[in-house]
Amino acid sequence: MEIGSFTLLSPEDFSFNFNNNNNNSDFSWFLDMENGNSKKRGRKDFEEDLVNEKSGFGDILSSILMLDEEAKQEQEFQWFTDSDQRTDFFESGYNEKVEEMNGFFDQFESQYSETNQLDDSRNKRARKSGLAATTAPADVVPVGSDNVSPSQAATGSGQQRRLWVKDRSKDWWDKCNHPDFPDEEFKRAFRMSKATFNMVCEELEPAVMKKNTMLRDAIPVRQRVAVCIWRLATGEPLRMVSKRFGLGISTCHKLVLEVSAAIKTVLMPKFVQWPDEIKTKRIKQEFESATGIPNLGGSIYTTHIPIIAPKASVAAYFNKKHTERNQKTSYSITLQGVTDQNGAFTDVCIGWPGSMSDEQVLEKSAFYQRATRGYLRDVWVVGNKGYPLMDRVLVPYSHQNLTWAQHTFNEKIGEIENVGKEAFARLKGRWSCLQKRTEMKLQDLPNVLGACCVLHNICEMRNETMDPELKFELFDDEMVPENNIRSPAAAQARDHIAHNLLHHGGRTTSAGFL
Repeated sequence: MEIGSFTLLSPEDFSFNFNNNNNNSDFSWFLDMENGNSKKRGRKDFEEDLVNEKSGFGDILSSILMLDEEAKQEQEFQWFTDSDQRTDFFESGYNEKVEEMNGFFDQFESQYSETNQLDDSRNKRARKSGLAATTAPADVVPVGSDNVSPSQAATGSGQQRRLWVKDRSKDWWDKCNHPDFPDEEFKRAFRMSKATFNMVCEELEPAVMKKNTMLRDAIPVRQRVAVCIWRLATGEPLRMVSKRFGLGISTCHKLVLEVSAAIKTVLMPKFVQWPDEIKTKRIKQEFESATGIPNLGGSIYTTHIPIIAPKASVAAYFNKKHTERNQKTSYSITLQGVTDQNGAFTDVCIGWPGSMSDEQVLEKSAFYQRATRGYLRDVWVVGNKGYPLMDRVLVPYSHQNLTWAQHTFNEKIGEIENVGKEAFARLKGRWSCLQKRTEMKLQDLPNVLGACCVLHNICEMRNETMDPELKFELFDDEMVPENNIRSPAAAQARDHIAHNLLHHGGRTTSAGFL
C-alpha cells in the first residue's frame, strides 16, 4: 500500500497565517504550546476572563432594558395625557347636553301647566253652562251620538272627546219610537202592538241593558230589542237593518244575537213550558169539545228551516223533500213543536239536521223522554203520518182502502193536526227570517229559532192578530215510517176511538181508550 506524502506546515507558517488575521491575542496560547513553552494559564485566570466577558454582556443588556423601560414610561405618560384630554372633551359635551335637556323640560312643564289651566277653565265653563251646553246641537254633541265629527263631541264632564263616528240617520227609528206613531204601522213593522213590545222590553231590560262609557252612551234597551225583532220579522239583510236604525252592520248583527239569546234564556222558561194539571185539563176540554175525542193534550208538527250549505257534514243537512219539490239543492235544520188548542208552543225541539225524518227528530226531543218514562198519563198528542203510532202519540191511518170508521177517525184527527200546522204557518209568516236562507252560523241558529218561538207564544197569548198577507203556506214533508205501529196498545186504542166515532154520533168515551 502506498502512502502519499503531504507537506507539513511549520510553526512560523501557522503563526503567520493567524497573525495576518489579527488573532495573535486570542491564539497566543496555541503558539506557546507549539514552542514547547511549559507555562500554562491557571484556572483562576480563565475564570476571571469569563467574568469580565459576562460583565460586559450584562452591562449591554441592562442598558437595553433601561431604554425599553424609558420608552414604556413615555408611552404611558402620553396615553394618560391623551385620555385626560378626551375626558375633558366628553365632560364638556355632556354638560352642554344636560343644560339643553333641562331647558327643554322647563319649557315643556311651562306649556303643560298652561294647558292644564286652560282645561280647568273650560271645565268650569262647561259645568256652569249646565243644560244649555247639552242642548246646543251646533257647539256640543252628546256622547254616543252618531252625528259626531272628528272635531266635535264632549262628555258629560266637559272633557273633549276625539272619537270618530260615522254619521248615520236614525229618523226612521225615532219616528217609530215616538208616542204619536200609529199603532197599526208599528204592528206592521214589528208584528206586535206597542203594548206587547213594551212588555218584552221590560222583561229583557235587566239582561240586555248596557252601561255608558267614557267614549259613548250605550244603545237604549228599546232600540236593542227593536233591532232584533225587526230583523226577525222582516228577514231583511243586515245592511238594511243598519240603515233603518242608524247603527253599524256589525253592531246590528251583534244585537240580534245578544237579544235572541236573552229572549231564549229569560223568556222561554216563562212562555214556553209544558202545561200543569190545570192547564192540561182545560186543553183536553177544548179539544174534546171540538173533535169528540177525550184526553188530547196537543198537536205535534215538524218543519224545516232553510240554511246555507255548511262546511262540515253537508250530507247530514241535505233536505231530500225540498230538493225534489223545488228542483234545487236544499239544506235545512228541523224545528219540532207541540202546540195547545190556541196554537201556542208547549214544547220545542230545535236544531237537528234536515236529513233526519220526523220520527228521528221525535226520538231526540224532551217530549219523547216524558212519554217513554211515563210522565204523561192520560194525555195523547196528535201527529201526522210521519210519526209512528206509539204510547202518547196518536197518528192517522196511513194504509189504503180505509173503512168508514177509519175514515171518520182520520177526519177528526186531521182537525187536530191542522192546529199545529197552522201554528207553524203563523210562526213562519210572522217571522219571515225563517223563510229565507240565513247567513248565521249553525251554533247561533238555535237561539234565533227559540226567540221566534217565544215571541210567537207572546203574540198568541196576547191575541195579536196577524196580517193575512203574511200567511205562509206549509208543505207536508213527512215520510211515513216503515213500521208505523210501535205499540199494540196504541193500535187498539185507535181502533176503539174510530169505532166509537162512527157509532156514537161522532163522539167517543175514554173507556178502553187509555
